[in-house]
Amino acid sequence: MDRNRSPRGLAAHYALPAGFTALLVVGAFAAGLGGRLPATGVLTLAAAVVLAISAVSEPLAAPVLGVIGWLTVAGFSHPPYAQLRMTGPVAARAALTMAVCVLAGAGIGLMVRGLAPSFRLGIVRVHGGRPGGRDAGRPGVTGPPGETMRTGLRGRRQVAGILLVAGLPLLTVVLAALRPHLDLANDLLIYLVAVVAVAVVGGFWPAVLAAITASLLLNWYFTVPLHTLTIAEPRNILALLLFVTVAVTVSSVVHLAARRQVQAARSAGEAASLLELAQTVLGGADTPTAVLDHLTSAWGGRAELAERVRDQWVSVAVSGSAPPAEVATRVPVNDTVALLVAGQSRPITARLLDGFAAQAGAALDRDRLRTQAAQAEALAEGNRMRTALLAAVSHDLRTPLASIKASVSTLRQTDVDWTAADEAALLATIEDGADRLDALIGNLLDMSRLATGSLQPFLRATSVEEVAPAALLGLAPASSVRIAVPDGLPLVRTDPVLLERVLANLFSNALAHSPSGQPPELRATPDGGSVRLEVCDHGPGVPDEFKLRMFEPFERLGDRATGNGVGLGLAVAKGFLEAMGGTIHAADTPGGGLTVQVSLPAAAATADSAAPPVQ
Repeated sequence: MDRNRSPRGLAAHYALPAGFTALLVVGAFAAGLGGRLPATGVLTLAAAVVLAISAVSEPLAAPVLGVIGWLTVAGFSHPPYAQLRMTGPVAARAALTMAVCVLAGAGIGLMVRGLAPSFRLGIVRVHGGRPGGRDAGRPGVTGPPGETMRTGLRGRRQVAGILLVAGLPLLTVVLAALRPHLDLANDLLIYLVAVVAVAVVGGFWPAVLAAITASLLLNWYFTVPLHTLTIAEPRNILALLLFVTVAVTVSSVVHLAARRQVQAARSAGEAASLLELAQTVLGGADTPTAVLDHLTSAWGGRAELAERVRDQWVSVAVSGSAPPAEVATRVPVNDTVALLVAGQSRPITARLLDGFAAQAGAALDRDRLRTQAAQAEALAEGNRMRTALLAAVSHDLRTPLASIKASVSTLRQTDVDWTAADEAALLATIEDGADRLDALIGNLLDMSRLATGSLQPFLRATSVEEVAPAALLGLAPASSVRIAVPDGLPLVRTDPVLLERVLANLFSNALAHSPSGQPPELRATPDGGSVRLEVCDHGPGVPDEFKLRMFEPFERLGDRATGNGVGLGLAVAKGFLEAMGGTIHAADTPGGGLTVQVSLPAAAATADSAAPPVQ
């Protein structure tokens, strides 16, 4: 479907100059034959011109063609081609014939354009009303056009042009006073300038009205005999017809220039809008909602991207609003997706709507591809987690279980007498294995809570001096950590239970890698609006390239692996801290070793001691 042509036929600014020129040729042909072409022949030729051009032009041009055709027949039917009278048998027959030709031509043109699908022209294809509404699923429901085709000047300038036409009688008074100094050629040129001025100000139709009015004024006041429609000299009627033809042609050129200017401005606006949309999409705002927001922010109204699921339309993204009475215009993206717009505050072209529809459809596809990619990534991560968990179960869980079972089996032997020291050693092995199992299972459970997003910290003002010693209680009795907390350290806003688990994991990791005689140390210092905790050990340290990886689940970095865990302690600590609004990262200890730095927000002085849970 061609959206740029008009369903009304050939535009008047093309049809009228062509028709006037053809009628002028008919009159000149009749005058050139010197009476050998009878009045019936002139009437037949003029009627054929009016009928043909009326059939292919827009209906509004047909009456004007009929008037000029009647003037041609009345002026050139017989010599001396000077009896241009409103009455008489020739004038009456010509008026009746032209009226029939105008009506027949306009009717034939409308019928042909209405019946022939190839001539069914429109601006926007409208397939139905709003999805899900009362018109959903009914093809052919007409909505408002996507644009108003402004092919000429604006209404205010057209009104100004008509007012200038009303000033032509004043020009006639001035020229009548100057009649002794001017001839008909001067009058014609002056009136032509006036008609061109009307065309520049008001556009095509006011210029046509000015041309007809000026020709009648010239005939009545400036062609001999004066104050009659009779023209004494044939050259004067030819001059008048030439005047009307030239005036209408110039008006058509001015009208086309105005239309080209409007179209150029519209095209520039469309290009700027599409460029802005492309920049928005390339900048990362490439969701369907972002595309629709761009449309409604520039043109107002309501925009909706809908998708057909089975036999129903389902809204995918919506932006803006429109009055309920507005009928939505549907622009199809593909067989199952459509863009619907309604209530725009200013016209929007079909080409621009097609661009927005294509971008919205592409954004929908990209959004779904991102969702599928995220799901695939989550599935891959889950598979990696399960694989690592199976490896942990197959080794790290079975190792303490094996030591526990071996110790219990040894104690249960009845044929061996164990000394008290032997029994104590076996019981210590059992206890150590159980502790390892308890810590391992606790970390696995904590990691699963983090992975499923079910962790809900209970944040409140907490003292580091109270939490740090409690974190040591769950470690081996011989564990020793130096705790350096200065007086006046601000309270931290955290979940004390989770912070205890974080410090316990950090202490356990530091103890596992600290050399004998150099226990790890906890240092606490205020840091602006937060509190920084540093757990330092003096072990072998961690290379820079592994400092980020060490906080990932199941990471046991080469020579730091001790066989006492599955690499979840630091990952759990990081997850807990992020859930509480804190941060964690690793650095080198001066003199050798690893320092894990934790930052937690300081509690406000007026903070409630029991703040609500943070989701």
